Amino acid sequence: MLYRVLITISIWLLVDFYAFHGLKTLTSKWNINSSTLIHWTYWGIDLFILAVIFYYSFTGKFANGPGRQVGWVLAALMISLVPKLVIISFLFVEDIGRIGFGIYAFLNNWLNDHKTINYLPERRKFVSQIAFGLAAIPFAGMIYGAVKGKYDFTVHKVKLRFRDLPEAFDGFTITQLSDIHSGSFDDPIAVRRGIELANSQESDLLVFTGDLVNNKADEMDDWMDHFSALKAPFGKYSILGNHDYGDYLPWPSEAAKEANLDRLKQIQKELGFRLLLNEHVRIEKDGQSIALVGVENWGKKGFVKHGDLPKASEGISQGDFTILLSHDPSHWEAVTLQHEHHVHITLSGHTHGMQFGIEIPGFKWSPSKYIYPQWAGLYKKDEKFLYVNRGFGFLGFPGRVGILPEITVIELVKDRA
Repeated sequence: MLYRVLITISIWLLVDFYAFHGLKTLTSKWNINSSTLIHWTYWGIDLFILAVIFYYSFTGKFANGPGRQVGWVLAALMISLVPKLVIISFLFVEDIGRIGFGIYAFLNNWLNDHKTINYLPERRKFVSQIAFGLAAIPFAGMIYGAVKGKYDFTVHKVKLRFRDLPEAFDGFTITQLSDIHSGSFDDPIAVRRGIELANSQESDLLVFTGDLVNNKADEMDDWMDHFSALKAPFGKYSILGNHDYGDYLPWPSEAAKEANLDRLKQIQKELGFRLLLNEHVRIEKDGQSIALVGVENWGKKGFVKHGDLPKASEGISQGDFTILLSHDPSHWEAVTLQHEHHVHITLSGHTHGMQFGIEIPGFKWSPSKYIYPQWAGLYKKDEKFLYVNRGFGFLGFPGRVGILPEITVIELVKDRA
C-alpha cells in the first residue's frame, strides 16, 4: 500500500510543478503581492493535502479501506490533480511547439553564423488562460459531485417486452438497487431520501445486486433502520458483490474474515432481504411463476469467482421465464450468454460508471467503457437482456460527476405481436 501512495504522490508532484509554470505565466503581469499570494496558496493547499496523505499512510488509516475519512482525502487529491492534468496537456502541446521553434532557431543560427541569445521562445499567456479556463470545468464539476452529485438519486425506467412472459406477469415491475457501499455514506437525510424515492416507485419486487458494504459488516450499523424501510409486496432479494467478502482488508485471522461474512449475511436477513447464494426461488402470481436466480460474485480481471450458475439453475426448466442477479456484468458475456438455460434478463451493477462521465439524451460516456463493454444501462444479445445499474452509493472518491446514483425500475410487458 505504501509504495502505491508514494507513486501517486510522485506523479502528483510532477504534475504540480508542470502546472505551476502555467500559473506563473498567467500571473506574470500581476501585482507582485497578488501573484505571490496566489503562488503560496497554490503550494500551501497541496502541501496540506500531502501532509494529510502521509499522516494517513504512516498511521495505517489507509489499511482500513475506503471509508468516509479516506474518501475525503482522496477527494481533495483528485480535485487538486484532475484540473492540473487538463492544464499540463495544453502546456505540453505548447512546449512541443516551443522546442521545435527553438531547434529551428538554433540550426538557423548555426548555418548562417548569426548570434542568437535565446533560442526557446517564452510561454504565451493566452495558452495558459485557455488551459486554466478549461480546467475550471472539471474543478467545479468535481466539487459539485462531492457536495451534491453523490446523493442526486435518479430513477431510470425500462420497459422490456417478451413473447414468453407468463400472462400473470404482464406489467410486473422490479426495482433494482446496487452497490450501496454503506461505509462511504455521510448524510443520513440524503440516504433516507433515496430510500423513499425507491419506495415511491411502488414496484412489485425489489432486488439488490451486491456490495452492501465496502469491507466490514459493521459499516451497516448506522444504516439498518434506513434500509430495512425498503418494501415490495412480492419480496426483497439480494446477492453478494465482490466487496462483501472482505477480501480487501488484512484480517487478523481467516476465522475473523469468515465471521465478518457470516455477520453480513445475517444483516441481509435483518434488513428483510432473502439472500440468494447460488440458488433460485420462484416468484408466484395468479398460479404462474418466474424464476429468480441469484449467484455469488463472478468477475473477470482478477475478481473473485464464487458464482455458480449451473448450480443456481438446477431445477429450472427450459421454458421457465428467468431473471438472473449477478453483481459483475462481465459474467454476462463470459458465462450467462452461453448457459444452457435461456436467461431472459440479467441484472448487474459493480461498475458505478466509474462515478465520472457524461450522460445526455442520446449520448453517454465514461472511462468505465474501456474496461467493461457493458458498463451502464441496457444491453441486448440473442434476445437476452442485461441491465447494469450505476449504483446507489459511491466508493473511493466521495462524489459523482455526470454519472448519478441510480434507482432502476424495470417493467415486464407481454408482447402479443
